[in-house]
Amino acid sequence: RLPSCAHRDCGRPGFPFRRARTPNMDKGTAKTVRDYVTRVVTSVSGMKTLVLDRETTAIVSMVCTQSQILQHEVFLIDVLDSPHTDRMPHLKAVYFVRPTTENVKQICDALRDPRYGEYHIFFTNIATEKMINALAEADHHEVIQQVQEMYGDYLAINPELFSLGVPSVAGLRGSKHDQAIFDRTWQGVAAILLSMKIKPAIRYQSNSLACEKLAAKVAGTIEHEAELFAFRSRELPPLLLIVDRCEDGVTPLLNQWTYQAMVHELMGISNSRVDMSGAPGVKDEMKEVVLSLDSDPFYAQNVFLNFGDLGANVKTMVDEYQAKTHSTRKIDSIADMQAFVENYPEFRKMSGNVSKHVALMSELSRIVDARQLMEVSQVEQELACNEDHASAVQEVINLLSNRAVAPNDKLRLVLLYALRYEQNEANALHRFVDMLGASGVPADRVRLIPQLIEQCGSKMRAGDLFSNKSFFAVAKKQLQRGIKGVQNVYTQHQPYIAQTLEALVKNKLPEAHYPYVSSYTQLPTPNRSRLPQEVIVFIFGGATYEEARYVAQFNEQQKQLAAGHAAGSSGGLSTLVPMKVILGGTTVLDSATFLNDVGGGRGGTSGVGATASGGGAQPTIYAAAVGAASTASGGGGGGAFDPRRLAALASPLTNALGVTSSTSKTN
Repeated sequence: RLPSCAHRDCGRPGFPFRRARTPNMDKGTAKTVRDYVTRVVTSVSGMKTLVLDRETTAIVSMVCTQSQILQHEVFLIDVLDSPHTDRMPHLKAVYFVRPTTENVKQICDALRDPRYGEYHIFFTNIATEKMINALAEADHHEVIQQVQEMYGDYLAINPELFSLGVPSVAGLRGSKHDQAIFDRTWQGVAAILLSMKIKPAIRYQSNSLACEKLAAKVAGTIEHEAELFAFRSRELPPLLLIVDRCEDGVTPLLNQWTYQAMVHELMGISNSRVDMSGAPGVKDEMKEVVLSLDSDPFYAQNVFLNFGDLGANVKTMVDEYQAKTHSTRKIDSIADMQAFVENYPEFRKMSGNVSKHVALMSELSRIVDARQLMEVSQVEQELACNEDHASAVQEVINLLSNRAVAPNDKLRLVLLYALRYEQNEANALHRFVDMLGASGVPADRVRLIPQLIEQCGSKMRAGDLFSNKSFFAVAKKQLQRGIKGVQNVYTQHQPYIAQTLEALVKNKLPEAHYPYVSSYTQLPTPNRSRLPQEVIVFIFGGATYEEARYVAQFNEQQKQLAAGHAAGSSGGLSTLVPMKVILGGTTVLDSATFLNDVGGGRGGTSGVGATASGGGAQPTIYAAAVGAASTASGGGGGGAFDPRRLAALASPLTNALGVTSSTSKTN
């Protein structure tokens, strides 16, 4: 029987089992996972094959390019379930796979008739004793050299954002329990804790059974793997805060106007790749583009920039490129030729980046124009941020009557209206449902309205999503609005996580709504009088790029506060330590993914079906309203942001590198 210690012997000498102890939160998610991958491929000398499963292929591709991996004597990159008959005993097999029953079975099958001379196995999470025993028993040829755990079991997207790649959690809602989804979720959360070297206090959203179960499972894992989580104790224990997507159903429904979020909503970002094959007139080399914060400086600098300023920056990049390439056209000597050749890779890389971002901007601009998203988004923001029922009804009616507005955009407007005004006895939901049907929205899509209310409505929320549950909340919101003003009507919305972090940083996050997990001796004792310095917020049901942008800005503000405190203190030393937050979720949502999950995950991994039946929305969901919501004067106000100015930029941008522009409509 294998001992449950950090170093295990698997039944014979030369088969060591080790667990990696590495980075912390200062590195961020991408550098942490990249360090794991680098250690995997460099710890085995000589020519080797890197074997990945379907999930680790995505994990690795997010943080390393193929050329970077091949630099470390990697002869071949293979997929675990690919059929093979040829033998390559001169190569060493390096497995970087998830510790699943299916993966272990496939490795055991390979060990019975070894294809490679040596096998080095690296699991991305905690391997069970049963799995290690199975490998030992299957290794009749004694080719396994080592088994290690490297806890890079998540998709590292931004430095402060990670995802588990679980598109739907519908199988864990209510009384349902999809064990595969639950296991992937708690294992992913455990991996982020281990990779960041954190043993946290754990808080969870009290009105979410799924969050409570997840918190208990993670706490139980820390208890069971006590030695694995025996990190250096901290005076202020880190915090793991588990919240439910249902607390904020507004954020995933909104159109976005910052670069990363906008690309994901309108085109989709999958493992850092954007599929542009459907864009009219796109060149072959631009049909799939990569957006990487590490290898694309322009993207890294503009990832959170709004669409209008982004267009100006793309134009500046085009001008700089043209100036640099023009200056190299005159080659009169050998020295000139040598200088050109030396700079050619830089120019070629710059040309690719310029072409990519011009193509992206051209397609974004086309979609915005075709779907009239500026008009749609302004009403969305009014619904999300302001309480003015009479105005809201008229604005929604106007857009529902507009044939140029796509059916899905009309549906999202009604969903936002339903979330805000579900309890208003005078709400116009019945009328809007009829208008959606007349606009060609299918009945199963219309049924998303009662399904959304059932999952994310006011009865399911513990917090004050719209800041309208009390007179003081309304007054505070109006006061802040009056002081700060509205600089940008298209990005005035703040996700609910902003309220959560604001309460946390003031040490006012209510314990009644977010209790601590107790009854586990290995969890650190919470310090209720002082703030945690390291916080991981995990959103069950998925995070959004808008929330990631807010977390990045929050972290930067915390750094600036600490720096300002240090500048004002004697000797330039500060006792104020900034709070660092990392955001994670079961997936990264766009509106389509979110609504698929609300509808039962029919397009995801869960087979749960919709609960509503019939050809339209269920009227009883609205008849249960228990009082009118108070109305307050809204008003968006003008702003400096005007994406229309991109129309003037579109022609020179697209013509500069030969990208074809189109004005065809998109539904």
